[in-house]
Amino acid sequence: MLNMTTAVHIWWIALSIVAVLNIAAWGLSAASLARRREHFFTAAAYRQRRWLLWLSAAYVAGCAFRSFLPRIDLERICLAQTWLSNMALGRSVATVAELCFIAQCALLLHQAGRSTNSRFTVLAAWALLPLIVVAEGASWYAVLSTNYFGHVLENSIWTFCAALLLASFVFLWPRSDRPQRHFLAAMMAFAIGYIVFMTTVDVPMYWSRWNANLAAGASYLSMGQGLLDASRACVVSFDWAIWREDVPWMTLYFTAAVWVSIALPHVPGWINGAPKGKAAFL
Repeated sequence: MLNMTTAVHIWWIALSIVAVLNIAAWGLSAASLARRREHFFTAAAYRQRRWLLWLSAAYVAGCAFRSFLPRIDLERICLAQTWLSNMALGRSVATVAELCFIAQCALLLHQAGRSTNSRFTVLAAWALLPLIVVAEGASWYAVLSTNYFGHVLENSIWTFCAALLLASFVFLWPRSDRPQRHFLAAMMAFAIGYIVFMTTVDVPMYWSRWNANLAAGASYLSMGQGLLDASRACVVSFDWAIWREDVPWMTLYFTAAVWVSIALPHVPGWINGAPKGKAAFL
């Protein structure tokens, strides 16, 4: 039987290996985009693709950082005793990365909505970034106060954003050609899987932790107290019982979500003005 401490080590090593591979994949993505610049893109389209590429770089880098140094924020648990593992720094990295990822989605959605005259899609695109700014605020509140309700709110907002994306893909479907529909089908499957996971695993996990703290009469930190506490050294633990609930979302987050981000600069787009005879690329 596998020792549970060994299981955490293996999981950490696997995350770190995937992070290195993801960085390499982003490099290949950038090289591929550069090679296709002259033959597939107008100048405006290529600039937009570059935006998507660099937003992806920030997300890939942020997820790699968090894969190398996993943390459980509210419990102040980590796997490596280093100043880089403190919760305030980790949350800062996560905030930048997540805003970049949702900016990728919003940019793609906005261009698709404008090119197909889908008002719902355009409105959804404009709503994504403000909603995630609120979600990031809720996450910071949770990390600083140690109140799990912040994570309940944060992940509920992310789930709502996924539902907005899914609805937008449905609106785009009849306005799309075959390559675009292949992309939409893949993203619909991803969005549905994400929504199912969030509503059955992730949000209920944080809801149960919040209720357990309420039942135990837990007291919460002020924002000032929380910032000081989150800036201190974390507690190193390889106890599987501590990590087991967080392993599923971290694993999916630092693998599948990163792969989507890397792929977005290359998907068939809906932008007008592509060279004649070429696929319309955003």
